[in-house]
Amino acid sequence: MSRVRGDARLRLLRTAPGFRLLFLAAFASGIGTWLAFVALVLDVQERTDDARWVSALLIVEFLPIVVLGLLAGPLVDRLSRRWILVASDLARVVVFLALPFAPNALALVLLALAAGLATSLFRPALYAGLPNVVADRDLAQANGLLQTAENFTWAVGALAGGALVALSGPDAAYVVNAASFLASAVLLLRIRESLEQVRETSLGHLGDLLEGLRAVVRSRPLFTVLVAWSIVMLGNGAVNVAEVFLATDVFGAGDFGYGVLVAAGAVGLVVGSLSAGGLIERHGMRAPYALAIAVMGAGTLAAAASPALWVAVAFVVVAGAGNGAAVVCNVVLVQRGAPDRLRGRVFSALMGIGYGVLGIGMIVAGPFTNAYGARAAWSVAAGLCALGASVAFLLLREEPAPQMSAEEAR
Repeated sequence: MSRVRGDARLRLLRTAPGFRLLFLAAFASGIGTWLAFVALVLDVQERTDDARWVSALLIVEFLPIVVLGLLAGPLVDRLSRRWILVASDLARVVVFLALPFAPNALALVLLALAAGLATSLFRPALYAGLPNVVADRDLAQANGLLQTAENFTWAVGALAGGALVALSGPDAAYVVNAASFLASAVLLLRIRESLEQVRETSLGHLGDLLEGLRAVVRSRPLFTVLVAWSIVMLGNGAVNVAEVFLATDVFGAGDFGYGVLVAAGAVGLVVGSLSAGGLIERHGMRAPYALAIAVMGAGTLAAAASPALWVAVAFVVVAGAGNGAAVVCNVVLVQRGAPDRLRGRVFSALMGIGYGVLGIGMIVAGPFTNAYGARAAWSVAAGLCALGASVAFLLLREEPAPQMSAEEAR
């Protein structure tokens, strides 16, 4: 059965040229994104030796997704998604070519903010446009492949970024980043299919924004993602903050142990995103979505209770697999639950809310971890995953209807 699913994924890359180019563009862009993340963190740390500057850099990495997701989402539906993707890549080319000339840490953070703004438009445009280049029957597998590429570039890009900075300094990494985004833009320009069906008359920016938010609340699949995944993201904030303390203080494994835990999570994400498409095809959305979130919680709880690092690593892989599968379910639910004309702003809104909740979780997790320890923080996160899984199963009583691609619509 796994061989059959693997053949289906390869067939999709062979027979859907638009998706193949979109996949390669996302892969190139992902490599650049994670190279950038590592190079910027190391550059800021070396220039300042001040955790406050590193914290500021991390905040500007996801803050634009929150702000633009809630305020600028209608642009993803009003403007050409292809040109949003290309413009986002070209903007990041300019940013990373400018970074070697940044005179101080403030300039680095401001340029990182500019790159974050571009990324916050790239992601919703990518996933909103995907259903228009593949048939609905292939949508789950296509999303699984895109998420796998993203998770794989997380591991490879971070590793390559660290090695490149160690060998040549951050400037070389910035130039490679710029080249990766330029390659992505070229690939996107070669896609023949339209990434949207019809751009309808605007109701005005506020009207468009409210229309997208109403769609999230009124659609059962979209509302399920909003509520269930917000609960999970609150727990993810605790996991992210407490992870370094679990490795160093609880297991006494030092910086290397922290790196191993992060890598284990990335491995799990790849496994989960690869398997999600087949699960959705066989069992629909409801059971796989709830089960994936429950697996996240079970793996997190088992890792928190582990007696040693290497036991925890195995359970972190399990938690990551649940996370990877759940993210694919999120994307498919939105793609099938939102009409094409609203899909961009719905993705933007849900991403913005999700990252906003993640930020709240991180803020709360800091003092909680200091007071009660990393095991307790991860245990609370596991409980939130259990709650999120229950909410997902209870709310998702109706399957979203299949959506036609732009080609099928014509």
